[in-house]
Order: sequence, then structure tokens, then C-alpha cells
Amino acid sequence: MATGKQLSIGTWAYIFNQEKPTTDFHEILHKLQHLGYTGVELGSFGPHPSPWTHPTKACRSALKKEIADHGMELSAIAVDLWGFKKPGPSILDDNPVAYMAAFLGFTAFAADLGVKTIRVDSVEPPDFFTTTGKGMEPKAALDRIIKVWDKCSKIAADYGQNVCWEFEPGFLFNKPSEIYTIVDGVRGLGNKNFGVLYDTCHAHMVATVGANHQGHKELLPGGELELLEKLKGKITHIHLIDSDGSLNEHNTSTHNPFGTGRLNFDQLVPALNTAGVPNEWWVVDLCFWPNAWEVTAQSKTFLDALKRKHAC
Repeated sequence: MATGKQLSIGTWAYIFNQEKPTTDFHEILHKLQHLGYTGVELGSFGPHPSPWTHPTKACRSALKKEIADHGMELSAIAVDLWGFKKPGPSILDDNPVAYMAAFLGFTAFAADLGVKTIRVDSVEPPDFFTTTGKGMEPKAALDRIIKVWDKCSKIAADYGQNVCWEFEPGFLFNKPSEIYTIVDGVRGLGNKNFGVLYDTCHAHMVATVGANHQGHKELLPGGELELLEKLKGKITHIHLIDSDGSLNEHNTSTHNPFGTGRLNFDQLVPALNTAGVPNEWWVVDLCFWPNAWEVTAQSKTFLDALKRKHAC
């Protein structure tokens, strides 16, 4: 890989909220190569590559070669574990074997593709404790998710992989204190490969806006920048996108194109550069933004300018 920050983008941008979804993964590779991206972040769900579409080492090897033939690498993989929520099997069960088994399968799949970072989330909605999880104590739920991700992190470590937890207002545990508790809890069990996915948009929404905070809002005076400072050394992946402070129709952060929101990237980028992130990827996240291909080129132009300005 070339030196300096490398630009990637999540494949989910091209299937959600699009008038005509791009279901052909090869088409995505070809277009991103043409635009000058050096990476792609695989949303391993829906029509895009997954253990279901590529069950053997042979077909995974062919997929890995296809990506390399386009001059690209996989920056990370977002795995499909959203089925594990109540009612039914849950990440918060006493014995979440199904969740663990699925994570192991995605880890092996990712390893065959040369992926070094796996994304997870807390799966349950922010109002979990007043709906399907009514009766469960928040402390018990925090303890359980720490135990599950302890084991997941150890599985990933066997394959030389990092785990990144993407906190966001659309999922359970989206207050700063909860984020610190979970990341410190998992890392405190010997898992230095576990950390947060610092998404600039989600960070603004949970630290500055307090979106979907249950009960009292827990805001940080320094907003997303203060949250970043407190998470330094515990960030295993980065997503970059703007925020206008709103939630979208899916009850999570609106991922605004760069320059159309509130974020000050001239402040964020120097802080991110000293945050101890164990890779050089800057990943654009256009999740749920309509006409994503129209914004993909603009995103690269914006980030290329930031790279030059901040010598990264």
C-alpha cells in the first residue's frame, strides 16, 4: 500500500436508499478504481460478498484477487450480526452461542480475504430497556456485552485481526460514559485489539447532540473533539463524514456530504492523526444518503485536500 492516509468507502452506501442500488460488487470496484480510491470497506450483507455467496476458500481467493486486480484492498468488514436481538437469540443472552458462532464464521471469511479489522455494534435499539429488554438491568447488560466481545476479540486475535465497535445513536449504549465502560472493560481483559470505530458523524451526535440518549442527556462540553481525546489509544478504525445534527428516517445519524454539516475537520484531523489508530485508512461513510455515487467523487476531492493541508 502507498504511504500516507488511504481512502476507502463502505459498500453499503450503494444499496441503502438508492433509486437504483448497485448490487454488482465488481461494478463498485471498477467505479472506485476509476475515482482513485485505494480501498473499499465490505458490507458483508445483502447482495454483496459474504460467507453465503463465497463459502469456499477457492471462491474467496478469487474474490481477493479480483479486489487486488483493481488496485484495491479491503479496509475492513462490517459483518451481519443484526439478527441476534430479542425476541430470539441475543448478544445479551446468558449464553450467546449463536452470536459467537456467527462471529467466528465471519472472522474466518475475513481472514481468507486478508481483512485486518472487523466491525460490530450493540445490535439492540436505544430503547431496549423499556421495550424488549424490559426487566434487564443496564449494569447486567453492560457486563454481558463486555463478556461477549472479550471472547470475540480473542477469536479475532487468533487471526491477527482488530475489532472495532461502532457506537451510534441508533443502537444501545450510546452515551459517552457507556462507551468508555465497554471499551475499557473489553480491553481490560487483555484485548488490545478491541477498540471503537470513531465515526465523526456519530461522535458528534452522541457527544454534542445527545441523540437518542435514554433518560438524561449526557453531553460533553468539547463535543466530538473531547470524545476523541478521551478515546485516544482505544480507536481501532475511522469513518469520516459530516453531520448536520439530525437523525435520519432510520433513527440514526444523518451522514451528510462533506461541507454540508457542522463538523470542523481542520480540528478533527490533527487529533485523529495523534489518536494511535492502528491503520492508515480514512473511510467515507455515506450510509443512507441518496444518490451516493454523485457524492463519492466529491468526498475524495474533499479528503485529498485535507490530506494535503495536514500533510497526511
